[in-house]
Amino acid sequence: MIKGEDISVLGGGIGGLAVAVALALRGASVRVLEQAPVLSEIGAGLQVSPNGVAVLDALGLGDEARALAVHGRAVCLRDGTSGRQVMRLDLARWAPDQTYLYFHRADLVSLLEKAARAAGVMFELGRRIDQVTETSAGYRLSSAGGHSDNVGLLIGADGLHSRLRPVLNGAETPFFTGQTAWRALVPAQGNEPAEAVVHMGKRRHMVSYPLRGGKLINIVAVAERQQWSAEGWNLAGDPLALRQCFDAFRGPAQALLAQVEEVSYWGLFRHPVAASWYGNNAALVGDAAHPTLPFLAQGANMALEDAWVLADCLERYEREEALPRYQQMRRTRVVRVIEAANSNAQNYHLSGPKKLAAHAALRLGGALAPRHVLSRFDWIYRHDVTRG
Repeated sequence: MIKGEDISVLGGGIGGLAVAVALALRGASVRVLEQAPVLSEIGAGLQVSPNGVAVLDALGLGDEARALAVHGRAVCLRDGTSGRQVMRLDLARWAPDQTYLYFHRADLVSLLEKAARAAGVMFELGRRIDQVTETSAGYRLSSAGGHSDNVGLLIGADGLHSRLRPVLNGAETPFFTGQTAWRALVPAQGNEPAEAVVHMGKRRHMVSYPLRGGKLINIVAVAERQQWSAEGWNLAGDPLALRQCFDAFRGPAQALLAQVEEVSYWGLFRHPVAASWYGNNAALVGDAAHPTLPFLAQGANMALEDAWVLADCLERYEREEALPRYQQMRRTRVVRVIEAANSNAQNYHLSGPKKLAAHAALRLGGALAPRHVLSRFDWIYRHDVTRG
């Protein structure tokens, strides 16, 4: 249905590049418009769980992805204030058929960009779109300086501040969740295990895992606060303020925080899942459709799933059926994932008797029924959109 068709993608992030590759491999003529002058070392770490790995495999990128990433072998929960282990789930033992990959974001972007160019995708870098206007034939993309062009099928993969989303849904106002986050990279000491560690504390938690062959450790730290004004994910932060916020943490967490020299800092805002993911000759993918808070590490994975399902629908069905079918296949699952992520954040921030009871239950579950504990999220990790 899309062979030879011209398709424009707004945004050169993971969702935009993945959908560009998926469409180009199906014969479409794809153009990616990205406001950054180069696709470079923006961001830090991200986790690609088995449901995301399935999409990379289907795009023919599985072997390269596995070579670039650290293979996650376990998930470890620690009491941040004591440093003691609460529970450790051995993925290699209890889920040997599942692949968990820890990526530097730039490495995954580079992999997808290379695949996109090899598939014939054209890029317009340094192209900032200031306004999207619906026309009788499609959409007009307007940039600073009066430059504009008309496109037919348009895919919005342009994130939280998508120019396409308000055209399809109207203006919306996000709300502050009462949480802020820091992100940093620190040098590894060389003996860190290939596992994701969640350090849990009162009204705050920190996640750490290795990147780039174990040479770096990615840190994401989240704390509750009452007010915040700016929304963004790459504001300059103060390492001292980060350490002060987590000064009650001990053990491995404190050792990592002591190494932080540069850190980004941002407020976590909740955007509603878009009511409409599509319009006349347009569709949204990734954060443009459903911004996802980082409490189950599913933002990149949901974008990868969106990319595959949208391309598959456009290939199989006429446009009038393909776009509604895409939303129907994706929206319920994404809403459930986001709700589960929000619940995870609350569970990490317990204190007092609730914390003691929860940690005791985790220790018991990890010791007596680790496979059962892991299976709670089978509906996320074992879901494979490429088999649909």
